Amino acid sequence: MKVLSRPRLSDAAPVRPERQRSRVDVAITVTVVLAVLAAIVVGLSTDRFVTVANAKAILTSASLVGIAALGLTLITIGGSAVSLAVSPTVAAVGMTFLATQSLGLVPALLVAAACGTLVTGVQGAVVGFAGANPVVLTIAASFAITGTAIGVSGGSTVSPTGTGYDSLNATPGGVALSVYVLVVLALAVEWILRRTGFGRRLYLVGENRPAAVAAGLPVGLTTTLAWLGAGALFAVTAVFTAAFNTSANVNLGGTLTFDAIAAVLAGGTSIAGGRGSALRTLAGAVLIAAVSDILLLRGYSTGVQIMVKGLIVLFVVVIVHLRSRDGRA
Repeated sequence: MKVLSRPRLSDAAPVRPERQRSRVDVAITVTVVLAVLAAIVVGLSTDRFVTVANAKAILTSASLVGIAALGLTLITIGGSAVSLAVSPTVAAVGMTFLATQSLGLVPALLVAAACGTLVTGVQGAVVGFAGANPVVLTIAASFAITGTAIGVSGGSTVSPTGTGYDSLNATPGGVALSVYVLVVLALAVEWILRRTGFGRRLYLVGENRPAAVAAGLPVGLTTTLAWLGAGALFAVTAVFTAAFNTSANVNLGGTLTFDAIAAVLAGGTSIAGGRGSALRTLAGAVLIAAVSDILLLRGYSTGVQIMVKGLIVLFVVVIVHLRSRDGRA
């Protein structure tokens, strides 16, 4: 007697997980591109928006936010939500950079990079190996960093002890040096995420941390490395911001934390982790800078600018959530 085998569920699986993720990524990319195009269309009807000088101003603004946002992208993809210590870190590193100018530009850059990497990397190690809540931890870190900076500086503004920093304000081809650095770093981070073992592990850890632990992946080390990379990128933002302002105090970072978060989320990186792109973060930074510029040219207040940024982020986050849910259905 011939027994008919029952069909397996795997035989009837209509869509592979990789294809689902690919469709979600395409939908997110299309959403971000449409948002950028919408901002451009509105900008075309705004007086003084379509000028070379204004375009350079937008790119410069986007570069200072975008470099920090690239670091935050690494943290978010790894499933660590966000860091709320970006502004204090940038302020403290910027103060350190200007205070060490007497050593020369290169040594000052190395000291700044070491400070940013160490401070942020320690937080990442606590999150990665001890499982600390990243939001609570970075709030505590913000107070600690700000308090230390005030204690060391006496609460005063730090002025440069040399002139080497001024080379960071160069404008090759009429465009700020920081813009070129942003593009190069975005391409480098995207390559690391897509083409290296670390990048693949980071996506896996962010997508399902318990499964990554069960699979034997070095979750703690991967998380720590992501935060170390973020700290280095925060330091790059700090040195350019300090050089641009020619002085630094604990308020140097301003609203950078929230602007960087807005750029990351507007670029479609999932707040839950496991999905994101450095190039989309670059687009998100340009979008946020362009929207701020349009609202400023139209005479809207700072409050309205912040509200509109929040609405943009909310819209993109909702789209990302809905598409992700469809991909898992």
